[in-house]
Amino acid sequence: MSIPSKGEKFTELIEHLRKAQEAAAMLGHLHADEDSLLSQGWLAISEMLKLTVHNVTKLATRGKIKWN
Repeated sequence: MSIPSKGEKFTELIEHLRKAQEAAAMLGHLHADEDSLLSQGWLAISEMLKLTVHNVTKLATRGKIKWN
C-alpha cells in the first residue's frame, strides 16, 4: 500500500470536479426543453464548478487565486 502524494490527490480532485462540471452542463442541456429556469440553474452550477477547477488548479500550483 503506497502513500498518496499531494499531486495525485490534486489531480484526482480536479478530475472529479471536471466530471461534475460536465454532468451539470449536460443536465442543463437536457432540461432546456422542459424548464428553462432549471436549465439555467444547472448551467450556472456548471460555470461555478469550472471556476472551482480553475481555483483548485491555482492552489495546486501555488498561484494566486482571483475569487471574483
